[in-house]
Amino acid sequence: LLVLAGVAAIGLALSFSATDNIPSLALLVSLLSLVSLPRSRVRIDTRQYWWEVLLNHPARLLLTTFLFLCVMGTLLLITPMAPEAGTIDLIDAAFTSVSAVCVTGLIVLDTPNDFSLTGQFFILALIQLGGLGIMTIATVALHAMGRRLSLKQERIMTSMTDTDHRDLLQSLATILKFTFITEGIGAALLTLPFYFSGHSLGQSAWKGVFTAISAFCNAGFALQSDNLVPYQTNPFILHVVATLIILGGLAPATSLIIPRWLTGKQIPLQARLALKTTVVLLVGGAFFFLVAEWNGVLAHLPLIDKIHNSWFQSVTLRTAGFNSVDIAGVANPSFLVMICWMFIGGSPGGTAGGIKTTTISILAVTFWANVTNRNDITTYNKRIRSGTIYRAITITIAGMIVWFIVVLMLEMTQAIPARDLIFEATSALGTVGLSTGATLQLDEIGKIVIMLAMFVGRIGPMTLFMLLSNDYAATAARHPDAKISLT
Repeated sequence: LLVLAGVAAIGLALSFSATDNIPSLALLVSLLSLVSLPRSRVRIDTRQYWWEVLLNHPARLLLTTFLFLCVMGTLLLITPMAPEAGTIDLIDAAFTSVSAVCVTGLIVLDTPNDFSLTGQFFILALIQLGGLGIMTIATVALHAMGRRLSLKQERIMTSMTDTDHRDLLQSLATILKFTFITEGIGAALLTLPFYFSGHSLGQSAWKGVFTAISAFCNAGFALQSDNLVPYQTNPFILHVVATLIILGGLAPATSLIIPRWLTGKQIPLQARLALKTTVVLLVGGAFFFLVAEWNGVLAHLPLIDKIHNSWFQSVTLRTAGFNSVDIAGVANPSFLVMICWMFIGGSPGGTAGGIKTTTISILAVTFWANVTNRNDITTYNKRIRSGTIYRAITITIAGMIVWFIVVLMLEMTQAIPARDLIFEATSALGTVGLSTGATLQLDEIGKIVIMLAMFVGRIGPMTLFMLLSNDYAATAARHPDAKISLT
């Protein structure tokens, strides 16, 4: 009911805000019917608390809470306190709210010039809440209220936050502590170069805090109209931001065991796969970007700055959205690699989007096992369960289906080159935030499509399909094997 009410509220507001918003309302009504029909038979026990109803269904919990936060953010951004001058259009406020909550970074308004200090604070609060994850906040809040989670609810929360089931509250406290300490150190480190670049101490501190939180949450919002391009020759800022992005893109539990991994000590398989895949993607992406853009967007930079910016772009393009070079000017080979890297994204349990590093590593291991004709799919002397392999394949296919639908909808409604639309769609679904500038050219239909893409990218395509599908009872019956030729 909260989901339907939230979508309906946005739709009604759009319909009354301007007469030319009828197509936007029609699109939202279509979405409303898609969400409501498959769940029309759901019965809710009125004796349950509302949070118990949500906590017992992870897909419903994710969608409802993120939608609620997006609506609340929209209402805050249309208040007179948020804009620097005049008023903010409702669709632009909604777009900014969704982009902040989903830690994406795509913008239709200039954050430093179109929003007041209060408006920037609203955006930063939405980024922090979206980055921490509603599940983390909800669990801590319920414990503070004296409400105890059931075993089923604890299993759901631990699986969705990548924490230790043996002590959920302690694990979540560690997440919060790691987050705030890392962001605080990052803010302090960034304040200094901002101050020495000519800003006042107050402006420098605010820029440092905003950039640090935006970087750790992989949001990509910046208080410079051209993002971090003015600092492309300042390696200190680039590497501090890149480090925050990497730590935020990994799960806190994974980030905390990096020292053990570097010293060769035993770590969990999931963390090992996430870290190894991350290193391969970062190093491979940086090397390719350096070679492909040597005479391109990096041509005017000296050698050392070419290396710094190649590394920075390799880090940020996977899900952060900051840019130190002109993205619209990259060559086609770089463009294709960036599409792939954005689609992969970060690691499970972190603030990053995409299909996740562990998914792509499982697919790679499965591919190699089939090529070498091995029956068991193993890595690091551990056998991968068939259910994990099926889930990795399903997540990838679901992501590709949603990506195709988003690109198709944009192609049908926008008079923008296909190259740019493909990039924006991938950036939105991967909650990356990098843009060739096409987002600023979108009409209202295009903005709503990108908003939906960012939202689905944040909750995950699998979550959407779980919500839209019916529940089927498990059966012990086994059917005969079928032989099907695939080559």
